Amino acid sequence: MELTGKLLIAMPGMGDPRFEHSVVFLCSHGDDGAMGLIVNKPALDVSLKDLLEQLNIKTHEGRDMDLPIHFGGPVETVRGFVLHTSDYLSNLHSMPVADGFSMTATLDILEDIAAGKGPKKALMMLGYSGWGPGQLENEIAMNGWLTTDASIELVFGTPDDEKWSAALKTLGVDPMTLSASSGRA
Repeated sequence: MELTGKLLIAMPGMGDPRFEHSVVFLCSHGDDGAMGLIVNKPALDVSLKDLLEQLNIKTHEGRDMDLPIHFGGPVETVRGFVLHTSDYLSNLHSMPVADGFSMTATLDILEDIAAGKGPKKALMMLGYSGWGPGQLENEIAMNGWLTTDASIELVFGTPDDEKWSAALKTLGVDPMTLSASSGRA
């Protein structure tokens, strides 16, 4: 099962409140584990403008920097990550993830965004979601997650509060029919 570039959709009753109604974009998945970024949970009381000010990065005049910073996950919550369209490549390091998606965790992408030279579409995150070897596969087998294909429109063009239900609908699942309890046939 190769899940790099896919979306994880948290099932009701998965047991971890940090992931309730989460949609996670998987940046990597393999024998060593998995790493992903929650794409639908804006962090409270912090914006890109705030972050750029803290980092002393000057913004290009006329640029709206009041974009939200997202909670990418519970691991290394002070570390920044930018999930973006693959039209942008960092001078230091951008990691191509899947068709149309890349991830950059170096400061130069924030400088380029502030200067108006960044990617066409991007989400900024603090922290990431991580799983050890076999952990994610076990959580999927225990009905904690559904998986679906990622699209630029869903990840970057859908309002955060609609991404969970929109991701479910790509699978033909009505969110109102989901139950917090599961069983096995």
